[in-house]
Amino acid sequence: MNLFSPSEITMNYAKSGKAKTECSADRLLVLAVMAGMFISFGGVVSNTASYSITNVSAARVVSGLLFPFGLGMVLLLGAELFTGNCMISISVLNKDTTLRKTLRNWFLVYAGNFAGASLVAAGCAFFGQLNYSGGSLAVYTIKVAAGKCALSFPQGFIMGFFCNVLVCAGVLCGLSAKDTIGRIAGAYIPVAFFVVCGFEHSVANMYYIPAGLFAMQIPEYAKLVAEAGINTTALTWGNFFINNLLPVTIGNIFGGVALGFAMWRFQKN
Repeated sequence: MNLFSPSEITMNYAKSGKAKTECSADRLLVLAVMAGMFISFGGVVSNTASYSITNVSAARVVSGLLFPFGLGMVLLLGAELFTGNCMISISVLNKDTTLRKTLRNWFLVYAGNFAGASLVAAGCAFFGQLNYSGGSLAVYTIKVAAGKCALSFPQGFIMGFFCNVLVCAGVLCGLSAKDTIGRIAGAYIPVAFFVVCGFEHSVANMYYIPAGLFAMQIPEYAKLVAEAGINTTALTWGNFFINNLLPVTIGNIFGGVALGFAMWRFQKN
C-alpha cells in the first residue's frame, strides 16, 4: 500500500518527535527560521492574491487555496514548525522523550519561526512588495493586522485551538502518504479549512501582524490608511504580543497536544 495506517502514522510521529527533541540547537534554529519563512510566504501570497477581492467569502477561499503550500514546503523539506511540534506530546506520552526536551524544542523552534517570519515581514514592508495598486496591498495588510490585534483573549485562544487541531491533522495526513503528491494533498485540505474559517495560527501571525506594523512606519502607507478611514488604534506591538500572540500560542499548544493525546490514546498499536 502507498499509505500508512493511523496507528503507523502515530508511531512514526512518536519516533520523529524523539528525533526532533534530540536535534542540536543550531540545527533546530536554522530549520525553524526556514519554516517561519515558508509559512510567511504562504501569508504573503494569500494577501497578495486576495487584497483586491471585495467579497469576503471569495477572498477567504482564494487564501485557502494558496496558503497551505507553505506547510507543504515545511513537510517536504524537514523544516521545524512550532505548531506541528506541539504533537511531540505523542512522543512524551509514548515515553520516547521527556517534557524537558520537548519544552527546549518548542522554545528554540518558536524563536526561529519568529525570526524567519519577521524577516519576511520586514522585507515585504520595507522593500516594496506591498506597493501593489498604489499601496492598496499595504492598506489591506495593515487592516488585517489591526483586526488580529483587536481580538479578545478568549477569541484568540479558541481560534488558536481550532487552528492547530487542523494544522496538526494536516501534518499527520501529510505523513500518511509515501509519495510527494500524497503528502502535499494530505496536508493541504485541513490547512485550507483553517484559513477559510479564519482561525488563528501563531506562526502565520508572526508575519501578518509585524508586516502591518512595519508598513505603518512608512509615511505613504500610513497616509493611505488614514484616508481609507481604517481604525489602527489596536495595532501596537503590545497588543500583538498580549492580545494575539499569547492567547493564540496557548490555544495552538492545547489544540496540538489534544490531538496528539487522542491519536496516542486511541490509534497507537
